[in-house]
Amino acid sequence: MWEYSDKVKDHFLNPRNVGEIEDADGVGEVGSMACGDALKLSFKLDAQGRIAEAGFQTFGCASAIASSSALTEMLKGKSIEEAEQITNEDIAQYLGGLPRQKMHCSVLGRDALKKAILNYRGEKEAEPEGNIVCECFGVTDRQIESAVRENNLKTVEDVTSYIKAGGGCSNCHGDIEKIINQVYSKASDTPPKPRKLTNIEKIKRIEETLEREIKPALRKDGGNIELVDVDGNTVYVKLIGTCATCTASELTLKNYVEQKLREFVTPELVVEEVRQ
Repeated sequence: MWEYSDKVKDHFLNPRNVGEIEDADGVGEVGSMACGDALKLSFKLDAQGRIAEAGFQTFGCASAIASSSALTEMLKGKSIEEAEQITNEDIAQYLGGLPRQKMHCSVLGRDALKKAILNYRGEKEAEPEGNIVCECFGVTDRQIESAVRENNLKTVEDVTSYIKAGGGCSNCHGDIEKIINQVYSKASDTPPKPRKLTNIEKIKRIEETLEREIKPALRKDGGNIELVDVDGNTVYVKLIGTCATCTASELTLKNYVEQKLREFVTPELVVEEVRQ
């Protein structure tokens, strides 16, 4: 459903440096299989103190594999100090860009690199500061604030794309919005609070988004979607054609249809499938 660059596709289909480096000088593990993405990064230095080998083991999607592969290539030949300067944006740019919904994969790589460097130096990672905001993924208010500042994030969807916070039960969306507003309030650049849509406006925007942004992509794969009903912020839809029988239909609804509607209509929307 997302547009991937040729370089992302290449690193996914032909990943470089897969596997764990024996007698590695630095090893970093981040993520969790239960949360959908996990990465183990290892590297070995040469006699001059530069990274001669880098390897990875990743459990995750195409973007996670491509980001991990790209990072290992970027590390080769660099000193530890140079490697420390690599950001998640650098990883994404190296790949020719990543869909915004997949930027958390580049963040995963950056975090694994930080842990591997700490491991090389014999240092322990400090406990995350702040209070847990997103219970589903264990993300604190300080981590959310840092991500908002560093990446100029403006919406809950942006935050979810970068650090997954808010991507589970959605109970923390209100708290994430408060953090975003606080960040921009301090910077005297508070984003304007969106006006609440009337039911008629909401339904109209949902219909327009389905026609303009969602249906064309589904039709390419022999599927389609139709709006059944709207109850408050719950959108009931019916999948048609190949989409109705696809084993990944739930992912399509949550990771594509729901995200698009939240982006173009309102962040509070939840999509539910009607089966007949």
